[in-house]
Amino acid sequence: MTDKKLPSFDELPKFHNFSGCAWDVWGRDDELGTVNLLTEDVVKKAAEEIKLGKTVCLNWPVNFPEKPFYNRQTPIIHSWRKSDNVNDDSISINTQSGSQWDGLKHYGIEEHKVFYNNTPSESLYRGHLSIPDPGKIDPQLTKLGIHNWAQHGICGRGVFLDLVSYYTSGGVPLPYDPWTTQGDILLLRMGFIQRFNSATPEERLSFHGKPETFAGIEQSEDMKRFLWNNHFAAVASDQPALERWPTPQGTPQLHQTILGLFGMPIGEFFDLEALSKFCSETGRYTFFFSSWPLNILGGVASPPNAAAYF
Repeated sequence: MTDKKLPSFDELPKFHNFSGCAWDVWGRDDELGTVNLLTEDVVKKAAEEIKLGKTVCLNWPVNFPEKPFYNRQTPIIHSWRKSDNVNDDSISINTQSGSQWDGLKHYGIEEHKVFYNNTPSESLYRGHLSIPDPGKIDPQLTKLGIHNWAQHGICGRGVFLDLVSYYTSGGVPLPYDPWTTQGDILLLRMGFIQRFNSATPEERLSFHGKPETFAGIEQSEDMKRFLWNNHFAAVASDQPALERWPTPQGTPQLHQTILGLFGMPIGEFFDLEALSKFCSETGRYTFFFSSWPLNILGGVASPPNAAAYF
């Protein structure tokens, strides 16, 4: 199905009290979601954005933040000498502690205990997953895993909305604080990493032991309509959560719709500082975008391994 044939948001059926259920768009066995929009023709057309050969990394170093939010584990990077001229290292991370894609296995419809494509929560495998034989992979163990996007690739045209530069181009400060709850915006670069980089150690430590509050897009029907009707294959920002956090009282988290009903990848903690600088210098805000998540069978999330190509 091409994007021209997609039903509009208002044409999508409801799932109980949730509007915008896209489970029938690509079939009830689908595990790609809106990544289906990234067809060979779409990728080939997007590659025309590459004119200069300039590449920009969009990944925050795995080391950051040293003290992750939402009670996630601290990244551990360890290196050692194997012999006089040989070194090895190991990395132990929570796949959602830093730059990340939230996968379809990450967030479902809490009230109804289902994930994308009406997958019952209890049917998803949790625990240590051992697959000794690559020729014998039980699809039930890997259902909705991040490997589906890893093997397809998240590649196409990137469109950069630089809210920070838009608001501060006249030398005025941001009219909001990226470290407090905020709404009414669609964002990519909103300022979290910029502020984190300039914060004092005391400010960074101040996060811990108190509720997380972050700016982000609003949890409205209009926002859902905008995301779906513009046929985004994925959406990402430099914030710890794409949506404003916490949600207003009585308002369901937008993750439930974007991941659980749309099947749309959510990117968080993307480092967009170098991208902002280059876009400002060149006046170009579209580019070829590529991301190859870790090929983890049954994985919940992954660092994005993302880049922009101009």
